[in-house]
Amino acid sequence: MSYGLYLSASGVLVNLYRQDVFANNLANASTHGFKVDTPMVRQRPPEVVEGGFFPGDSNALLDRLGGGVFAGPQRVRFTPGQPVPGGALDVYLKEANQFLVVGSPTDPASHRLTRQGSFNLDEEGRLVTSNDGTPVLDAAGNAIFAGEATSLEISAKGELWGDGAAIARLRIVAVDDLDALVKEGASRFRVEGEFDRVARVIESPAVTPRFVESSGTNAIDSMMQMISATKAVTASGNLIRYHDQLMDRAVNTLGRVTT
Repeated sequence: MSYGLYLSASGVLVNLYRQDVFANNLANASTHGFKVDTPMVRQRPPEVVEGGFFPGDSNALLDRLGGGVFAGPQRVRFTPGQPVPGGALDVYLKEANQFLVVGSPTDPASHRLTRQGSFNLDEEGRLVTSNDGTPVLDAAGNAIFAGEATSLEISAKGELWGDGAAIARLRIVAVDDLDALVKEGASRFRVEGEFDRVARVIESPAVTPRFVESSGTNAIDSMMQMISATKAVTASGNLIRYHDQLMDRAVNTLGRVTT
């Protein structure tokens, strides 16, 4: 089998992966609080290195060609999106490492972090996320109920006020090690490790009320990246076709035995 065929196939697979990541970024260009994914690519070592073989068992020429490429760890860019005007129950977090906590107040394992600060009230009068109705937690980890209050707003200190009285303060946490966060979709992150150690509660938060964070995706950049990845897939695919043609010539033309 042609060694170059394997190298070209690795190029196709890795660039298909890059294409998917860039397409997902582009699809979330209008998703509030979305964080851009960056696909990483790493070089695969030659077989003699990867397999730990004795140097004499390898081919020096093939070793110099390398082993192709692998898809590396996917990274998340936590650069804050721009604040855009929202409603009375929307908040924008100013610092890149600050997050709101959502989930079930009775199930700590369900707690997730998000920067998508677009909220409303459900039928029970609870403060919930606008996209799927997940409860928003207060500083003590409880659900937030508006009660009979009609005029609701969130202050610059992250407090929910109703009819001129403070009802609760949003649970806003700071994460120093952003690598401990794992994306789960819906602009949410799961904490790897002990939750309270990774996500420390901010006692005196400062937010921008009546604004919500826009997506971190730059639509033009994502489109250009997706086009670049698509071209790389095509180029690697063409190399596979060329190697296939060379093998066909070697077997059916150069290797033909005449009598």
